[in-house]
This record gives sequence, C-alpha cells and structure tokens, in this order.
Amino acid sequence: MTEAGAAAPRAGAEARAITLAARSSFLWGMRVLPKARREAMYALYAFCRAVDDIADGEIPRPQRLIELGEWRAEIGRLYAGRPRHPIAIALRDPVRAYDLPRAEFEAVIDGMEMDAEADIRAPDRARFDLYCRRVAGAVGLLSIRIFGTSGPAADRIALTLGRALQVTNILRDLLEDARRGRLYLPRELLVAHGITEDEPLAVMADPALPLVCLAFAAEARQDYAEVARLLRPADRRVLRPCVIMMRTYQALLDRLVRSGFRDPARRVRVPIMVKLWIVVRHGLL
Repeated sequence: MTEAGAAAPRAGAEARAITLAARSSFLWGMRVLPKARREAMYALYAFCRAVDDIADGEIPRPQRLIELGEWRAEIGRLYAGRPRHPIAIALRDPVRAYDLPRAEFEAVIDGMEMDAEADIRAPDRARFDLYCRRVAGAVGLLSIRIFGTSGPAADRIALTLGRALQVTNILRDLLEDARRGRLYLPRELLVAHGITEDEPLAVMADPALPLVCLAFAAEARQDYAEVARLLRPADRRVLRPCVIMMRTYQALLDRLVRSGFRDPARRVRVPIMVKLWIVVRHGLL
C-alpha cells in the first residue's frame, strides 16, 4: 500500500473520532447512512469543526485569519489531489465520489472569516443572509450530495434547511454568543421591537428580547414547513438524514418557543428519548 493509501484509513478514523466526540445532534442523521456516505459526513463535519474552532478561538484575530487562510490553501491542495492535513485526506475520496463543489468548502471558510475578522453584532438582513449562506447553506449543499441527490430541487432543500438550522442554533446559543461579544439577531428585527442597542449582553437583558426571538423562531418554522413541502416529491429514503436533522431541530425550536425566551441562561435540550423516537420514526420506517 502506498503512503497516501495508508494515510486514508488513519485520516478517516481521526475524522470519525472528532465527530463522535462532538456529540452533535447532526450525528443522529449521519448514523442512518451507508458506511461510505457516513464516513464522508464525518469528514465534512470534522472540517467544519476545525474551521469553526479557529474562528471561535482565543488566539489573536490576525492569527485566526492566517490559519483560515491555511485551510483555504489546503482545500486547493485537496482539489489538486495533494492534501496534507488528515481531515483533508479524509475528504479526498468523498470529493471525488460525490462530486463535492470546491466553492462550497471555500464558502464555509468565507463565513468563518466573517466571525474571525470582527464580532458580528446585529447584522443587517443582507449581511445575515450572506453569513447563513456561507456557514449553513454551503454545508447543506455539500451534505445533500453526500446523502445521494443533487439538482435545483435538492439545492433548494439544502439552502432552506440550512437557514432554519442556523436560526435555531442562534436562538439556542443566545447567551453563549453574547458572552463572546456576538449578536446574530438581525438588526431590522431588533429595531422593529424597539431595541436599538447592539451590545450583546445589554440586548440579553432587554425586556423586548423574547418578542424578537419569537418572531425569529416564526421565520425558522416557515423554513421548516417549506422544506417539508419540498420533501414530498423527493426520495425520502435517500434524504432520511435530512429529515432526521430537521425533525430534531424542530423539536428543539418547539422547546425554545415554549420557554418563551424569558431566560437566556436556561439551556434548552431535546431529551434523548425524543431523539431516538425521531430516528426510529424517520430513519427506519
């Protein structure tokens, strides 16, 4: 076996270990995939984790941008057939097997650079939409190809679901992000409810915050409903991971809405038995 061939199993094992250690809710959807596609998703998740850790890291901002630039160069080497980083090596076969677009990996890095350059605080809608397209939409477009489908209808599902998942994550992590100096709630939504402040912790204490969050949650619910509509003519067996991820995050959003967003410090989670039922209902039947 060549050195490159020997590196691939080790790289795959590293990507798998990173994904399993993260204990992400996305893991439940990945587990219903056939082995090769599952391993591809582990590699994609490990890449996303690696660049996200850089953007969220404690190192100086210029160094974050340098390290993200190194990942951009590594993606170039990946598509030239010369990856060096273990995660990029784990991505080599999936890129070829599932025709994964280079531009979408680069879009993820673009989104991480938005976080690394400066703390995002109450972005206007255009900037928020750009951020979502990069950090969530790009991952969705890569994932749906790994699941086994592509084309305009599949891309629409990926982009719409990616936005809904991102909004749900933002609503779940409000206080955690605020403590980092970040506020992803769109400026127009804040102003519509009388909040002109953009200092994250001050917004967390504003009595109008629950109304902003409920309005934002309503947008995510509309996106989830649109994805459900789009899924009807699709091959639901191929898109089982997509459905499991959607239903898990819908359950999280429902719990957030029921909390009324009255206490940003309260961590809302989906119980393990609910997640298991979603997998059984949508992954096995």
